[in-house]
Amino acid sequence: MTGPPPARPDTEHEGEGRARDDADVIAQSLDEPELFAGLYDRHAPDIHRYAARRLGEGAADDITAETFLIAFRTRSRYDTAHRLARPWLYGIAANLIGKHRRTEVRALKALARTGHDPVAASWSDRSDDRLTVQAPLAGALASLSTGDRHVLLLVAWADLGYQEVADALRIPLGTVRSRLNRARRKVREALSTDPAFTSAEQELNPSWTN
Repeated sequence: MTGPPPARPDTEHEGEGRARDDADVIAQSLDEPELFAGLYDRHAPDIHRYAARRLGEGAADDITAETFLIAFRTRSRYDTAHRLARPWLYGIAANLIGKHRRTEVRALKALARTGHDPVAASWSDRSDDRLTVQAPLAGALASLSTGDRHVLLLVAWADLGYQEVADALRIPLGTVRSRLNRARRKVREALSTDPAFTSAEQELNPSWTN
């Protein structure tokens, strides 16, 4: 398996009583479990992409599958006041990725040291010279704590807002802000001494310094 299957055609608006958003899908799946597949179709590609950037393509398959298995098993506890399930799903994925923190840090350090690492191949489909640009960024990310790295990359790579990150990680909004500020500062400091700073900064996210 090299990634999640493609999403099925969107038929959720067909017919009366069909699920219209994530919360409805989850609520209705309690009586009709097969409807939960709609949530997978909608969000699995993004979860897989995020996990692949963190841990590589092979691990991303397992992370994605386990994320949705956990989500399915715990869906009765989902707060349907949250109409979009993205933060919930990314939170589950982040917890699973956190269990591989040693693997992630080891891969980042290897990339920073050599400019080549299996994880790097999933970060970009461009030529090898792009991987050398990523090396200083990888070193900077490896220096962050797991919590700070989660917050930074959920904002930069998953494109979650601050409140969504707080919901995903189940931490206060103020903690998100402090972790993000600390992570940005550490990454800037690590990259500022490297001539590839500008390119590495853009590789993380064009707006990550905002």
